[in-house]
Amino acid sequence: MSVPTQFQTAPPAEPPTEAPGARPGWWPMIRPLVLRLHFYAGVLVAPFILVASVTGLLYTIAPQVEQIAYHELTHVTPAGETVPLAEQVAAARASHPDGDILRIDVPPAADRSTRVVFADETVPDDYAMSVFVNPYTAGVEGKVRSYGQWLGFRAWLDELHRNLHLGVFGRHYSELAASWLWVVALGGLMLWIGKGRRDRRVRRLVTPDPAATGRSRVMSWHAVIGVWVLLGVLALSVSGLTWSRFAGANIGEVRTALSWTEPTPATSLHTGGATDEHAHHGSSGPAAGVEDPDAVFSDGAGVDGVLATAREAGLGDPLYLVPPADGASAWTAAENKRDWPTRYDAISVDPATGKMLDRVDFADWPVMAKLTDWVIGAHMGILFGVVNQLALAALAIGLIVMTLLGYRMWWLRRPRGASRLRFGRPVPRGAWRRLPVPVLVGGIAVTALVGWFVPMLGISLVAFLLVDAALGAVRRRS
Repeated sequence: MSVPTQFQTAPPAEPPTEAPGARPGWWPMIRPLVLRLHFYAGVLVAPFILVASVTGLLYTIAPQVEQIAYHELTHVTPAGETVPLAEQVAAARASHPDGDILRIDVPPAADRSTRVVFADETVPDDYAMSVFVNPYTAGVEGKVRSYGQWLGFRAWLDELHRNLHLGVFGRHYSELAASWLWVVALGGLMLWIGKGRRDRRVRRLVTPDPAATGRSRVMSWHAVIGVWVLLGVLALSVSGLTWSRFAGANIGEVRTALSWTEPTPATSLHTGGATDEHAHHGSSGPAAGVEDPDAVFSDGAGVDGVLATAREAGLGDPLYLVPPADGASAWTAAENKRDWPTRYDAISVDPATGKMLDRVDFADWPVMAKLTDWVIGAHMGILFGVVNQLALAALAIGLIVMTLLGYRMWWLRRPRGASRLRFGRPVPRGAWRRLPVPVLVGGIAVTALVGWFVPMLGISLVAFLLVDAALGAVRRRS
């Protein structure tokens, strides 16, 4: 990303390349506007990007921390045959008598424990309580609050990155960062390419200038790092917007309208049922209207019958078993292998007979649904394991360094000989007034459309313009 690349003084006018009287090219017309937008976005939004980068860097170590911190809960010593899964669920219920059972995670290996996930009123919203059971003895190993798949500390780091533990209000910070990240990155790339074309040194686009000094040297490093991490930064921005509060809702509507959502097996025993876009993430509701919701784990096919049907259908590990949402719904058994190669094959199972009712394989997902899942998995550092984590750490460090270099460039824009703390000079005003009317009208239309679809971008841009106008009015009066 090129966070404030243009914390630079307005460069001297470029030498004319056209014949006298010829119309200037498109780049000289829009460059001042791109420069000013990049400057203000860098100065005002970069702090949010910096916080997101630091918390994202911390999150890259979460998988290893989770494995170490909860090893005694998640791992067991194999000891012969396992006891029936229904007995393990009963043991988990005995240790946690309150709350509906949302999901059972079948042990993915012989040395892993069974995980039973409960709804729990004592944990924050969107959290649950995970109880771990030894599959060989049905003894409860312990319990810890969880968020989706993540346990304890990893869930804490995830929430820190998402909302700084400030709840719904805190989500605005990460959405603001994701909303502007791609704008600042592409704007910085345009400015750097424009400079390279003027200097006729294309190699300087990807390598720092060893002869540069002072502010030019800082700019060179800032921009070159941005070029190298650009694709990763754009992927982070897009995937971050996918699950953001406002833009995420708009993206969800588009995906639904274009049939880009993840299909799931029908779960209704009577009508074919509805689908849940995020069923493969393990979400479920309680068995509403059922006198004893836990009876479904032993009555009829029971949870062991559902597991047997899933195995006969070829479903592998990790495997989630989601109990019926109500008396008219079926079980869902779904693979949840989120690392490469991903697997999300899922079936619905009749709770009375154990018969498979419907099936959806990952191969049948729309291409865009697959791409969305892969991009999100890469953003979370789980698609390619340790390599993915190292790449994310490098991206986060790159963003942090570029942001700090951007502010350093701004600092170096201070008036020469300044004897007290003063900010760097802003980019000159009036860039938009120099645009041809058709270009200006088209730009306003595109900006309005993007601002509507990405609300945090649109609202903050309007705020920038109002502040800029107010500062301009103050300067004119003085």
